[in-house]
Amino acid sequence: MKLENLNVIIADDHPLFRNALRQALSSAFADTRWFEADSAEALQTLLDQDAESYDLVLLDLQMPGAHGYSTLIHLRAHYPELPVVVISAHEDVQTISRAIHYGSAGFIPKSASMDTLTEAMTSVLYGDIWLPEGVELLALDESGTDQTAGKLAELTPQQYKVLQMFAEGLLNKQIAYDLGVSEATIKAHATAIFRKLGVRNRTQAVIALQQLEMDKVELN
Repeated sequence: MKLENLNVIIADDHPLFRNALRQALSSAFADTRWFEADSAEALQTLLDQDAESYDLVLLDLQMPGAHGYSTLIHLRAHYPELPVVVISAHEDVQTISRAIHYGSAGFIPKSASMDTLTEAMTSVLYGDIWLPEGVELLALDESGTDQTAGKLAELTPQQYKVLQMFAEGLLNKQIAYDLGVSEATIKAHATAIFRKLGVRNRTQAVIALQQLEMDKVELN
């Protein structure tokens, strides 16, 4: 595989960081087309247009709508052929271990040098898992959090989008308007979401989503 004519998405809510990352990598990956997303919603929009055209997603765990590991879990469930690399300012072994556990193809600290960034991306694009030097992954418990992750992975992209909008506190009428569908469609999505997550209402569904926030996840 030649690393040419790549399409890479940088999903991060800080424009200065996106720009710096793109500039840092452009010399090493000269023929690459860079796409940017500043939220989970913007990332989904790019994927809805043509998911198969992308070769890699560089994902920030804390951009708007990401809900910690939730977007990573969603991406791995619905786009299994698309490698996702977490790039984060949280560089502790707990965060790294959980990201790999949920399917990230690597973990790049935001403090990494340009050479390290290039090495990490090259490694992942060739099919390897890349970790910062010296990191030893922690064992994870089989907690309710992992069960929630499995249930979340069962949601369709549209159902996941509706769940995110529930988390924003939007009413069915507002969600229907934003998505260009009827309220009946949103109610049908809600019913499916509740069933898949094993909850009874939208409050419980949002709580389930929030279990995957980075500060809510526990490891051994």
